[in-house]
Amino acid sequence: MRLRGLALAGLALVSACGPIIPPPTQHRPPAPIAGTAISVGAHRGPSVASLTITPTNAAAALAAFAASCPRIALRGDASGLTRPADWAAACRAAAQWPASDARRFFTTWFDTVEVGSGASYVTGYYEPEIAGVRVHQPGFDVPVYRLPPDLVRARPGDAAPNADGRMPLGRYDANGLFVPYWDRSQIDAGALAGQGLELAWVADPAELFFLQVQGSGRLRAPDGTVMRIGYAGENGWSYTGVGSVLNARGLIGSGPGQYPGSMQGILRYIREHPDDGRALMELNRSYIFFRDITAISAGPDSGPVGALGVPVTARVTLAADPAFVPLGAPVLLTTDRPEVGGLWVAQDTGGAIKGANRFDSFWGAGSEARRIAGGMSAHGRALILVPKR
Repeated sequence: MRLRGLALAGLALVSACGPIIPPPTQHRPPAPIAGTAISVGAHRGPSVASLTITPTNAAAALAAFAASCPRIALRGDASGLTRPADWAAACRAAAQWPASDARRFFTTWFDTVEVGSGASYVTGYYEPEIAGVRVHQPGFDVPVYRLPPDLVRARPGDAAPNADGRMPLGRYDANGLFVPYWDRSQIDAGALAGQGLELAWVADPAELFFLQVQGSGRLRAPDGTVMRIGYAGENGWSYTGVGSVLNARGLIGSGPGQYPGSMQGILRYIREHPDDGRALMELNRSYIFFRDITAISAGPDSGPVGALGVPVTARVTLAADPAFVPLGAPVLLTTDRPEVGGLWVAQDTGGAIKGANRFDSFWGAGSEARRIAGGMSAHGRALILVPKR
């Protein structure tokens, strides 16, 4: 699961990482549609054999699909498109299918389904790597906090339930009253200092802010060692997109004194205006807590574990809404951004990735992944591949 990026817990959150501000009106993604793939309408699409799938793309998607298979059978399909048993034969075949003939695997075992109009919107996410250490040392003065023990859900009767029926997150004060948890500005000011909650320390508060937006990442120490951290929870405050704030202030654009509406552009604004930048970040009162996942990660070259319970794969994994796409299903994208076209596998979810044909594409780690994910905004058509039956 992603928060506003990737996350390991079965808790919800997230916003897409693509352009931080909404795209222009004529290119905005469709508003999320409530319901399921069945309730909004799903119909058979073209044959898989008629689709353009390169051998390299097919081989990567086959590997990701095969890795997903043990989990597919353990999940119900909220979309209504399939049942767990429908995947059994394709999964048995995937386990022994040669990568060199991967395209034939998909033509043999799958049909396509178009959900709703099929019109898709795709953003991007990645795994950030920033400078950080496990033990506080000079130059690394920004704490990364683990989940505080006093962050709890209200007991029934102590607060009004949220819209989803769950009790709100917060804390009980010294008088036993349930109150909202500390927000970002209070935590930055030291509300949690001295409680032994420091999981690690980083050098740059702006980089940590955007790592929180992604929901997981890597901390690289001066000696080259890497610590991987994953989502552990959040403080219960609503997420505020700082790009939307800058846009409302007229600071996003290509004119004098304006900044690109991407993560890179917003980081540039924060660095060039340190005081205003800190105030801008603190407008997002939501705060993310982490846990050390170094020991449970599959290796330095693997991605974080997604909502399906398997490591996500760069340029193959999609985050999708499981109400409209069975997790583990291949998805064929045709978009106005060629780099995001082709066959992907739905292995993750995201709190802002809601509705039919709304996807977030994973690009891995490193500067190139950051560049692509930070500017990804693609429109086109999506076809969901489901087992023939």
